[in-house]
Amino acid sequence: MAINLWFFFAIIFVWIGINAVGSSRISSNYHVKAFCNNPLETEKKIAITFDDGPSEFTLEVLALLKKYNAKATFFCIGKNIETHPEIVKQIIAEGHLVGNHSYSHSKFFDFYNEDKIIDELRKTDKLLEKFTSKKINFFRPPYGVTTPSIRRALKITGHKTIGWNIRSLDGGTKNQQLIFNRIIKRVSPGGIVLLHDTGSHSVLVLEQFLQFLKQNNYEVISIEELLNLKAYAD
Repeated sequence: MAINLWFFFAIIFVWIGINAVGSSRISSNYHVKAFCNNPLETEKKIAITFDDGPSEFTLEVLALLKKYNAKATFFCIGKNIETHPEIVKQIIAEGHLVGNHSYSHSKFFDFYNEDKIIDELRKTDKLLEKFTSKKINFFRPPYGVTTPSIRRALKITGHKTIGWNIRSLDGGTKNQQLIFNRIIKRVSPGGIVLLHDTGSHSVLVLEQFLQFLKQNNYEVISIEELLNLKAYAD
């Protein structure tokens, strides 16, 4: 009896562990199919994405992207769009893409039910569509966490989930050398880089990284081009 009970708890423990890892690793496709890179790309092409803006630092990011003739995708938080609508307008005017990163980016987003997630996505879409006049197709879940509720919500909203395979961790550390080294070790054709447009350290790393890509003959293209997916729908 004791052995059977131990076996039962072991199975539960393993199940919880698998579920936790699968939910927290966006590349696992555990709950949601996510586009994290293009493994078929053989040319030196790479995509850069930015999370959690727009913010005042987004303007510095845009200036660097223009300087290096690079195109990026910005996953915007709805409440930040309301604070900086003019920056979203500039992002699009300069030829970059925007995607949905939820309205609140709450720490409890992965505990939301399907209806609340749908409401957040639609609210943010509505804000972005003031500047695009087209439906937003790309979504990146807060913290890269996916859940059954998110899966059900996306079946209703129709968004495609965009992940990454090169995570800078610039949201957790301000050590520029550590961030830069982490990124360049992982660079390869078809990769998708995750950075943030919310801090001065990320801006400084971005300039180093763009210089590195230029020196190594990489072309920075949009997610839409890299993955052959439409960012917006008519």
